[in-house]
Amino acid sequence: MDWKKIYEERSTSAEVALKNIPDGGRVVTGHAAGEPSYLLTVMAENKEWFHNVEICHMVSLGKSEYAQEGMEKHFRHNALFIGANTKKTVAEGRGDYTPCFFHEIPRLFEEELPVDVALISVTPPDENGRVSLGVSIDYTKGAAQNAKIVIAQVNDQMPFTYGDSLMDVSEIDYFVEHSTPLPELKPAVLSDVEKAIGANCASLIQDGDTLQLGIGAIPDAVLLCLKDKKDLGIHSEMFSDGVVELAEAGVITNAKKELLPGKMVANFLMGTKRLYDFVDHNENVAMYPADFTNDPVIVAKNDHIICINSSVQVDLMGQACSESVGLTQISGVGGQVDFVRGASMAKHGISILAMPSTARKGTISKIVPLLDEGAAVTTSRNDVDYVVTEYGIAHLKGKTLRARAKALIEIAHPDFRDDLIKVYEERFHSLTPL
Repeated sequence: MDWKKIYEERSTSAEVALKNIPDGGRVVTGHAAGEPSYLLTVMAENKEWFHNVEICHMVSLGKSEYAQEGMEKHFRHNALFIGANTKKTVAEGRGDYTPCFFHEIPRLFEEELPVDVALISVTPPDENGRVSLGVSIDYTKGAAQNAKIVIAQVNDQMPFTYGDSLMDVSEIDYFVEHSTPLPELKPAVLSDVEKAIGANCASLIQDGDTLQLGIGAIPDAVLLCLKDKKDLGIHSEMFSDGVVELAEAGVITNAKKELLPGKMVANFLMGTKRLYDFVDHNENVAMYPADFTNDPVIVAKNDHIICINSSVQVDLMGQACSESVGLTQISGVGGQVDFVRGASMAKHGISILAMPSTARKGTISKIVPLLDEGAAVTTSRNDVDYVVTEYGIAHLKGKTLRARAKALIEIAHPDFRDDLIKVYEERFHSLTPL
């Protein structure tokens, strides 16, 4: 059948399409800037249609109306990564958190978490009857491929991306046309602390290296310090505006990459309209699902990969908590361990956990004797490689517990070093002052 006829026959209103969500079913929604916000708004506005429906996703940049108080009879949120809009929902017990490495999430939807309905956001079809998932391939494509029903919000403001982002119109059951701007995340305003951390991280990056980094002040600060580098590459779960600037300046060329040379590789994107315009119909940007981009075996094919992530706390053994404050879950493991392990497996790879030395306006140290009670060990002491603060670089890989503690104390904030030294001396029965 002609794809245009399929598209026409399957185009409908949001109300008609959403009535196919079964009571007690599992709905997986598109991720981050690829969230089908209009479909979710209409769903919440008609909450009385739905009973005990599980809404499953990672970060939501929309209003998350289904996760608000009063929705309990209709929806229950299952977070695979907790975002700002759903943190309260999980903390108050109206939602749940499911731990999972990012690269394993597409497989979850094949096995442990079968999908009844996938709500996704796509571009209008191209001349061959293919839509693009645009800025959200990650787990979104896997959810769509495994769902019993796929409902797509067709958004003409979604960038058309390449790689493995395309779906044939025959793979989608309902099309709901609705044009809306993508959510934008403005670049962070950098403090002197973040600039110092960025400079320390940048000192570990060489010409020709391939980078994985996230979003926020520290990745932006790192990118700011790379303007004198050459032939850098990108293989990351995501990237933002800072990468665009370096690509346009000729710093990021992807020319030295062993895997997919010439291509910036990611599975989702978040940033401003500048980013979205840059990736639209850009054949140098290759979007792939998380079970490709984040698979440690795939990551390791980039011989000179440098992975930069952040952390909430690191203890003197080198254990890193990057997702909770004590028992309170504030985010998720995301792709941190995927890339830490991939970098460890790569021939010349390194991984960096970068963070300010203090939190809460300097009142607490982020380098601690022990992780807080109940805190999740995101990255084990066996996996941690480099830890970076504004005070320097601690290389932990291959170090004894004693040497690790000493190196971490040296990059802790001076206000907290004396207390950490006391712990060091008691723990290691040290008679030699640090």
